[in-house]
Amino acid sequence: MPDIPQPIDSGQSGRRYLIRGGAVMSMDPAVGNFDVADVLVEGSRIAAVGPGLDVPDADVIDARGRVVMPGFVDTHHHLFETGLRAFLPNGLLFNDGSGSPSADPSYMDHIIGRFAPAYRPQDVHINMLYGRLAQLDAGVTTVLDTSQIHHTPEHSDAAFQALTDAGARAAFGYWPGDGRPESRFPQDVHRLREQYFSSDDQLVTMVMGGEIAYGHEAITATWTIARDLDLLIAAHAFSMMMRSTLEDLARGGGGTGADLGFGPDVLLIHMTDVTDTVWPAVRDAGTRVSLAVPIEMAMRHGTPPLLTMQKFGLEPSLSSDVETTMAADPFTLMRSTMTLQRMLVNQMVFDQGDLTPQNFWPTPVSGTPELLLDRDVLRFATVNGAEHLRLGGRTGSLTPGKEADIVLLDGTALNTAPMNSVPGAVVTLMDRTNVETVIVGGKIRKWKGTLLDVDLSRLRGDLEASRDHLFEAAGVKRTLFP
Repeated sequence: MPDIPQPIDSGQSGRRYLIRGGAVMSMDPAVGNFDVADVLVEGSRIAAVGPGLDVPDADVIDARGRVVMPGFVDTHHHLFETGLRAFLPNGLLFNDGSGSPSADPSYMDHIIGRFAPAYRPQDVHINMLYGRLAQLDAGVTTVLDTSQIHHTPEHSDAAFQALTDAGARAAFGYWPGDGRPESRFPQDVHRLREQYFSSDDQLVTMVMGGEIAYGHEAITATWTIARDLDLLIAAHAFSMMMRSTLEDLARGGGGTGADLGFGPDVLLIHMTDVTDTVWPAVRDAGTRVSLAVPIEMAMRHGTPPLLTMQKFGLEPSLSSDVETTMAADPFTLMRSTMTLQRMLVNQMVFDQGDLTPQNFWPTPVSGTPELLLDRDVLRFATVNGAEHLRLGGRTGSLTPGKEADIVLLDGTALNTAPMNSVPGAVVTLMDRTNVETVIVGGKIRKWKGTLLDVDLSRLRGDLEASRDHLFEAAGVKRTLFP
């Protein structure tokens, strides 16, 4: 491939460039997919998609052999934990009292109980910045940060600054911290909204963390403020500790003490082991659900409710959750989701189908869920993610008029060539090494495999210094071979 320089001043008003000759997967049925086509970017937006676009005065990005598609969307990531990566590869959400190595250290005891209180504002900034850049490098152009690290207003300011400094699309999730008096949660949302979010047309938007686990009084306070300010509400939800409260919300508020309930402004995270009395209310209210399939399987949240969501005609978005336990790239999320659902359905077919010596390959019985396909999990990871963050009008597909959040994936690489199916290659073969170019709002942030305008060596040193402080302050010994 010829060494063509990157377009200058990408993303700036009046500048335009043509992504030429790629296999274009738009994720928009009205636009379609093309074996070979072009994408024209003008300023921050997509101007046109189609084969043979004639734009003689535009700069050109040669996309031959590349998949051109919308950037991935992660709807739930605890970015503040980046410095604690792989600390809990075997850990569970809670210590189950068994004494087994997988039960201790646990996520709630160690990450939330011991490490989180040790975070200073500068730790929040470097952990979130480094983690967001790492996701950008993996093709994630939009993420919802769900960091329960807003101990003080200064911690909140540092979190916003980190997302801004990363130069990528993000939803700033305002969650409570460790409950110290100076937190000012949730009232400080008014200051944050006025100071940082005067416009809805910016890379970083705002979401209210309205946790269900904190009880009726907290729900009333946070959900009321969020709705007064027209903010998306995001909350972790699993039946093991929230069943009665979820059922109250399903009834339109119930015991919450206010006329509150599910709605299209609510994003629920996990939803494992939730009763069938709650799901119809979620569906009917237009409430969205984010699944973190690898984490839910590994940390005993419960079985990801993929089949339940299918039964009620719902689709999830995908999220990475915690890097303390699992990688945060979209390829891991898509493959985990697809293979788990197919394993559950395939086992159902073997358990319920007609399996005899004469019929060694069982036929699915009536009502067996459809198997997930590659195009389904691609939709979960792009279009659904954008819609669930209320950004569907701006990103999630290669639709003319939307923001140019675009990734170019290398289909000529050793792990993908020869490319026989674009969605198949992206979902079943690719990994973060295939992410060659990343564009956010028309601005090129990664070019031919390298993040731009970032001193990774310096940032890595700052992250390691923060990591050392956190282990010392938490009283946890760090060892490379625990």
